[in-house]
Amino acid sequence: MSDPELDAFLAGERLDHVALFLTDDYLDDEGALADHGAPVDGGVVLVVPGEKGRRLFSAGTGMDAMAFAKEAMDAEGDIDPGLTGGVCPDCGEGAAFVLAFAEAQNEEVGGIYAEGDVIHAYAACPAGTAFSDRWVVGDADA
Repeated sequence: MSDPELDAFLAGERLDHVALFLTDDYLDDEGALADHGAPVDGGVVLVVPGEKGRRLFSAGTGMDAMAFAKEAMDAEGDIDPGLTGGVCPDCGEGAAFVLAFAEAQNEEVGGIYAEGDVIHAYAACPAGTAFSDRWVVGDADA
């Protein structure tokens, strides 16, 4: 199932939003977050304005979004370009949840930031290992 908000986020059209993916196993029994998102294979995805997204992430995971992202930057892994999964670099398991934001192209910074808007994705496996990935919007090799 395709979600128009996720599609717009992945196309770089929601630079002020945050995308969240939580697996069915990770969602709470009350389904509070599921009620705010779109069902996708294996879970729910939400694309919401930045601050609201960080609050929802914290509510759904019990972690501060920015502290989690900082921790995840220490380990590179593979996160699905559709933000609905990933592969943990330590154990090879899939992602329990994904947090992502997009950053506008910035030629002054250089590197991939000069090539276009960049998706920053952070995930954790069920065992708790945090990892990250990033890519230029529209990059087929993401």
